[in-house]
Amino acid sequence: MLEQLIEERRRKLDRLKAAGVDPYPVTAKRTITIGALRKDFAKLMRAKKNVAVAGRIASIRDQGGVIFLDIRDESGQIQAVLLKKKLGNFKLLKDTLDGGDFVAVSGVPFKTKKGEQSIEAKAAGILSKSLRPLPSDWYGLGDVEARLRQRYLDLNLNPEVREMFRKKAVFWETFRQGMLDEGFLEVELPVLEETPGGAEAEPFSTHHNALDTDFYLRISLELPLKKLLVGGYEKVFEIGRIFRNEGISKEHLQDYTQLEFYWAYQDYDGLMRFIEKLYKKVIKATMGTMVTTREGVKINWGKKWAKVDYVDYFKKTLKMDPLAATREELFAKARTLHLKPEKNSGKGRLIDLLFKTVRPNLVQPCFLVDPPVEIEPLAKRSRRDPRRVERFQIMASGTELGKGFSELNDPLDQRARFEEQMKLRATGDKEAQMLDEDFLEALEYGMPPAAGFGISERLFAVLMDKSIRETIFFPLMKRK
Repeated sequence: MLEQLIEERRRKLDRLKAAGVDPYPVTAKRTITIGALRKDFAKLMRAKKNVAVAGRIASIRDQGGVIFLDIRDESGQIQAVLLKKKLGNFKLLKDTLDGGDFVAVSGVPFKTKKGEQSIEAKAAGILSKSLRPLPSDWYGLGDVEARLRQRYLDLNLNPEVREMFRKKAVFWETFRQGMLDEGFLEVELPVLEETPGGAEAEPFSTHHNALDTDFYLRISLELPLKKLLVGGYEKVFEIGRIFRNEGISKEHLQDYTQLEFYWAYQDYDGLMRFIEKLYKKVIKATMGTMVTTREGVKINWGKKWAKVDYVDYFKKTLKMDPLAATREELFAKARTLHLKPEKNSGKGRLIDLLFKTVRPNLVQPCFLVDPPVEIEPLAKRSRRDPRRVERFQIMASGTELGKGFSELNDPLDQRARFEEQMKLRATGDKEAQMLDEDFLEALEYGMPPAAGFGISERLFAVLMDKSIRETIFFPLMKRK
């Protein structure tokens, strides 16, 4: 059936060409968007002003000597009325136009007897001949995979999806403006790195032909931004793509956008105050409300965010002290809970694995603070307990939605922690961090005390109550 429809449209394409009509002209005369026309319709109709619109045919109704077209552009939809007695190319249009074609129509605005805003066409022509019919049942299509593979159809036929991506633009722009208002400098740093760092994740690798050198795609923005603090900048941020060669889930992507910033002479206490205000501003601008719903549960972002002590919460929910427990005890606990810890997992990885079983209980926004030092190799040790680090995670809807800490600027402590990470890599832990000599050398020149923070687009997915893959235009998909 589809093949027959495509073949029929190809015949119409040939008919246009035979009539000397270019079915794909270079340009189109458009004097007004449909949205603007609708907004000023009464004034334009009274003035009998000629307007020219362009867009895709959403529907077509042929009634002999009259053709009704519903034409849609990004701003809206309007009806165009094509009359046989008014158009010299009426028969050609009648024989060749289909739903999905792009057309240009110029004429005078008027209202039909039913009061529908319309254009009486004085001229009409093809702009792009569609060779495939748009699916008519897209609104009821439940196959998310099909929608993601053909996102252009999803966007074309589902206004809610287009609106979601408009909100996403507002989301990032509000974050960006919030950083600029605070006096931060936006920078752009390399995607290719000799040594990936700043996160515990397996990187993608590639080869640079001109340099005949293997590189990694960055897994974080952290270490280059910290080098800028060494270089004398005090407030820097980047909103950029990062890449992690890890599993697919409703919360994880392999390439995604992240905001990271670093702030000299600040600590994680001041950072938490700033972040709570910034998040609330972004959420209000994006959603228009401070109460959202995720999987049927309401989340109130507007209240004062509580602080939850990582170790105390671990003890309360898992009946175990992560600071005092040995690696063997943590491993046994994980097995008891029917988890599948890797045999080579270090203490930090096991603590994190166990904590993820109780993390879903943290539904309302809060700061999860001061975890054990083993799970955060780049954060400064706590002033109150050197077994812990001055780190916070923003938790809501049972997941992490941002992370910040007082940055470690002691090059000797940093080297020792990198060396511990390298021991884990030697046992087969592909996500353990690599020792970065270039970064350590920069630290040895001196980095001021600072706080840093990172936020990915997972927050936007939570606000939209979608899987994260649904909130990007073209997610990576397995080949058919």
